[in-house]
Amino acid sequence: MRMKKITCMILAAAMVFSLGACNKTSHQANVDETFKPSMDTSVSGQIKIVGGYDNFEALEAEFDLFNEFYPNVELTYTKVDDYSNMIGTVLNGNDAPDIYVNYSWMYGRDQYKSSIEHAENLADSSIGLNLGCIRDNIILNTDDGSFPMVPVFANTYGMLVNKNLFEKEGLSVPKTYKELVEVCEAFREKGYENPLMGFTKEELTSLFTLSTYPYFCETVADDAKAVEKLNALDPSAGEYIRPALEKIDGFLGEGIVNMDACDEIENNYDAVILRFFEGDVPMMTCSGDTVSGTQKRESRSEAFIASPFTYTFVPIPMLDDGAVFLDMPNLQFSVNKDSKNLDMANEFMRFLITSPELNRMAQKKGLMSPTKDLSFNDMYAAFGEVSKERILSPEEIGLTDDAVIQLRQAVFAVAKKDMTIDEAVKAYGTFEQ
Repeated sequence: MRMKKITCMILAAAMVFSLGACNKTSHQANVDETFKPSMDTSVSGQIKIVGGYDNFEALEAEFDLFNEFYPNVELTYTKVDDYSNMIGTVLNGNDAPDIYVNYSWMYGRDQYKSSIEHAENLADSSIGLNLGCIRDNIILNTDDGSFPMVPVFANTYGMLVNKNLFEKEGLSVPKTYKELVEVCEAFREKGYENPLMGFTKEELTSLFTLSTYPYFCETVADDAKAVEKLNALDPSAGEYIRPALEKIDGFLGEGIVNMDACDEIENNYDAVILRFFEGDVPMMTCSGDTVSGTQKRESRSEAFIASPFTYTFVPIPMLDDGAVFLDMPNLQFSVNKDSKNLDMANEFMRFLITSPELNRMAQKKGLMSPTKDLSFNDMYAAFGEVSKERILSPEEIGLTDDAVIQLRQAVFAVAKKDMTIDEAVKAYGTFEQ
């Protein structure tokens, strides 16, 4: 056991050194992910966790499982209103949490400095987290190779697919752009007015963003110079978004999307789900966040109750030779390095950051797991089948939220015919949130 511990410490130290030199490495998952307590299991204490969710039943279920090992440890979750703006104040207060929700987009922004500065470096080998169970590309790529946060859920963009309609009409779920166009045309010929729908009222997770952002990432993934200019909001970087603008313009030009019908969808969550549950839409674009709300809303849809159907979530095939799996962290946990219960907080993280627990929590929440095997969940299994070269992440590419905002706004303006492609290209760097 001592030899194993020494070996692990050496490997972990080498990993940290490699991170400092390259800012990214591949982690090896423990073969045996069975949690083994490292502390006296009779010890008592408290662990306070905060986040922005109204409720977090999936996490509270993990509390119960952790208590099977440590029955005298009290774990609580508290929602903080206006979380992004308040977390710094909470961390600097007298009743600071031991573990807290963090987000990659906070990194490098002055207004969220406390959220990063209070975070323990989870790459520290002495903590013993099994980081190897998490997909490398969604771990925050920091300048110094430290890990201030680890993903507990992941997110992506894709489309809900009504499997019953495809089976009824003898059609296959499309895997290339050509197949997407052809299957929409086939559904139209069979009398379906809206083969593909999505939210189109706002830009954040509109049909336009969901379909073109993965495509855009593919066009700049291997161009560090382009990413640097895009992040700097250099006006000349507008040319790098031109292919994505041309793609959305051509996509809408295929006649696939009934814009008027899509505009009737009031929001990108509840309304998207309930419209899909009407049962006459073969494909509905959305994010993994939206997918997480589907199961709870099955009982709220009279149409679905009357005629239930099987559905799944797949990538939107915007490339000629396949689809891009845009892999993104959804929600991350940090440990407060100033916690009065630091050892126990780290012990809970050791328990949670394993494939069995992360998968269990993600499935209960309805979100994508951050672990390397997605086959356990039928809803997201199609993303696990995407070839490695088509799995891309803004974390790995290095795109900042500022650059993504510019893309979203430009794509939305072109899709809505408020700007021409040339006008949107020239406007890069001037779009506001």
